[in-house]
Order: sequence, then C-alpha cells, then structure tokens
Amino acid sequence: MSWFGSMKINGKFSLILTVFFAILLATNAVDDYLRQQGLVLRDAADNARILARQIIQARDYMSSVVRNEPETNYNLVPQVVATQIAKRITEGSKFYVRQVSLRYRNPDNRPDPFETKELESFAHGGAKETYGVVNEGGRRMFRYMLPMEAQQSCLRCHGRYEDAPRFVQVRFPKGHPSYNYRVGEVIGAVSVSIPMADLYRQIGVNLKRDLAYISGLFLLILLVMSALIHRFIIDPVRSVAASITRVAATGSFSDRIPKRSGDEIGELVDAFNELMAELDRKTKQRTESEDRYQNVLEMAQSAIVTFLADGKLVITNQKAERLFGLPKGELLGASIYNFIEDGETVQAAVAEFLRRGSGGMVGTATLHRVHDIRGEVAEVEMALSMSKSDDNPLFTAILRELSGKRSG
Repeated sequence: MSWFGSMKINGKFSLILTVFFAILLATNAVDDYLRQQGLVLRDAADNARILARQIIQARDYMSSVVRNEPETNYNLVPQVVATQIAKRITEGSKFYVRQVSLRYRNPDNRPDPFETKELESFAHGGAKETYGVVNEGGRRMFRYMLPMEAQQSCLRCHGRYEDAPRFVQVRFPKGHPSYNYRVGEVIGAVSVSIPMADLYRQIGVNLKRDLAYISGLFLLILLVMSALIHRFIIDPVRSVAASITRVAATGSFSDRIPKRSGDEIGELVDAFNELMAELDRKTKQRTESEDRYQNVLEMAQSAIVTFLADGKLVITNQKAERLFGLPKGELLGASIYNFIEDGETVQAAVAEFLRRGSGGMVGTATLHRVHDIRGEVAEVEMALSMSKSDDNPLFTAILRELSGKRSG
C-alpha cells in the first residue's frame, strides 16, 4: 500500500487541497508579478511624464517672463531654472531627471547613446514621447523622454546670434550649434531615468503583501474546510468504524449512530443502522431457535451430537455427556471418532458421503460400540444425517443405547 493510501482522510484532503492551492498560489504569483510589473512601469511612465511636463512648463514660463535678469544673475536663465527645479523635485526620490539636447550648451546636457537616438527620432517627427526598459552597464534602467519644442520666447537666446543677449554671445560665439532654432523645432528633451532594481523592489513589496493575503485566506479556507470535513464526513465514518469494532468485539448489534445529514454520509449511517437492526433481529431469532433446539435435544431420550466432517463435536446434549463421560465444556471440540471403537470406519463413511453425495452410513442406522472417558463400553444404534450451515457440512448422530455400560 502506498504512503498516500495509508493516510487518514483528513490528511489526504489537506494534502490535496494544499497542493491545489500551492499550484494556484504559484500561478497567481506569476500572474500578479507580471501584472505588478506592468502597473509599476505604467506608474513610472505617468510620474515621469508629469515631472517632464512640469519642467518644460517651468522652462517655458521663465522664457516668457524673463528679460534682462540673466545678464546679472545667471541662475535666472530658463534652462538653469528648469534644471534646478528638476533637482529639487526629484531630491530623495528614485528618479534621475535632466535636460538633454543634440545642440547643447551645457556639457552636462550632452545626451548618452539612448538619448541621442531618441532625440534624432523626435527631430524627424517621431513619437511625442518614448519610454521603455534598457540595459546600461549591466543594469536594467527605465528610461523616459519627452521632447521640448522651441517657443517664440526661446528664440531670444536660441535664435540669431545677432539678436542674442550680450552674456549669451560672450559664452557662445557665433556659429555655435545652439543658435538658429525655429518655432516648433525640437530643441531637446527632458530625460528621466529610474533603476529597475528600485521598481522591482516595489514589485516585491506588493507581491509579498498579495501573497501574504492569499496565504492567509488559503489557511482560513483550509481550516474551515477541515472542520466541515471532520464534522460531516470523518466523524460519522469514524462512528461507523467504531461501532463495527464494538460489534466485532462484543457480538452485540444494539449500537445505533445518530443521523446528522441527508447526504451520502447520512445514507451510509441509515444503511448501517438498518444493518445493525436486521442483524440484531436475526441474532435474536437464531438465539431463540438454538434455545428451542437445545431444549428439544435435552428432552430427547437418546444421546444426540452434531459434528463436523473431521469429527469435531459442536453440539451435544446431556445424554451425550453421560454417554461419553465428559461435561459439555470438555466434550465440545473433541472428536467423536475417538469415542467409537470403529471410528476410522465411520470417518471413512463420512468422507465417502462427501465425495459421492450419498451412501456412507448417512441416512441409515448402524450398530457400534462406544466407550467413555473411563473406558466403559456401551453398544449403541447410530442414526446419521447430514445438513449444511454456511455451506459447511454438519453431521448429526442419534445414539440410542442398546445395553448398559460395562467395563471394556
């Protein structure tokens, strides 16, 4: 028998339910991870888009209101203001934000390969924004870029060299690529970078929370289901098993199990109770019949015994006890062939009857010499008949004494 087959029902149920929920949990974890990944990426893109738009709007606003102030305070240059705003907004966060351009003035705004490719795409009328996950130096990074277009106010510093403020002309001589922009032309982009490890960390937190919730729910379901299985299946089945054990030990069929449900378990309980009632009725009938038979035996004037084919005595009366000189307790189980002088002949006749189905002294009266436990001998006339009990042949012998006992 396999280890699973030897387990208790509750153990089997718990194991099956645990395996089922483990598979369900693993499937849900993979699905939840992919879903969380998509949500985190979309959330990162939304946040990056908001940051980028805020920076562009701050830059455009400064370009529209600032006039000669940057000549005395370089920190009021719109691009510088936008850069500082970006630093303050993202300080302490996982976002890294900067402005980049193919025709940069500040070396810090020089684009990397990814940004260069996207800026070229923007310049040729490509997408209005772009984002995705890329590998950089062995790390996976989330990248987002939103293009910046030149407004009319931007041309004051980025239009013709001759129209630029003096402090701009001093820093960037004529012919610098940052001049000669046109309204609507892409002049750069806001670039946002986030290490995927930071995003994955959030995915892990969300996934652990979801798995903890699902595991708790599973444990609750398992406990409730286990309690229900115990109450409505295991306990009734155990009651049936315990009753059968008591019946086997005591031979009493008086046990009854209370019915708790109308399902298959309830039907099993009903069937068991009906079986016990029927066995109890038949047992009482058999006992009454045996009592009547025993009374008839005791009233008989001759010794009457019933024995198996091997001679083992199973029923006797008082006359037989006196004939063989033994009380019933010692006589039952003894072999009748040992008390008949020609016992071997009688045994052979019984065997012949079993083999042929007829003859062999059965149905006839024969004379024999019988001796008791003390060796005293009596002549008897034996009438032998055969019956069956549970398909086992039983032989009944009526032994009528022809003469009193005498010493052998």
